[in-house]
Amino acid sequence: MDNPIDNVVDLGLVNYTKHPDNPRYIIYRFADEGRASSFEKKLVEQDIWFEKGSQERKKGEFTLFGIHKNDYKKTEKINYAVEAEHKKPFIPYRGFRYFLMIISFSLLLIAILGYCNSRGELRSHNEVLDSINESK
Repeated sequence: MDNPIDNVVDLGLVNYTKHPDNPRYIIYRFADEGRASSFEKKLVEQDIWFEKGSQERKKGEFTLFGIHKNDYKKTEKINYAVEAEHKKPFIPYRGFRYFLMIISFSLLLIAILGYCNSRGELRSHNEVLDSINESK
């Protein structure tokens, strides 16, 4: 069986996988040293046992943490907290971010007003048709 840590089709959606040899352990991997040190610090704070190692890859060196499956829920929360702590904004420039928000909300408002306006016109067309039908 291939080592899931060395998987060729690594899309990077998650940074953990089952241990290749021992299914009772989970491996977390971090390419960024800052994330790895934050993760390690939080593991120590919460008194969670782990093994630490590193692995050289084509993309660089990964810091690996082996953690028992019993601690998965705790480490999952820690992992999300570390990712949130080190996350960069999707649109890094504040002015451009607000510009896009204003444009988006303006387009949404125009769409809502257009919908409401078309509903009113349909009502008036239906009233005209009803009056024509009643006169016949």
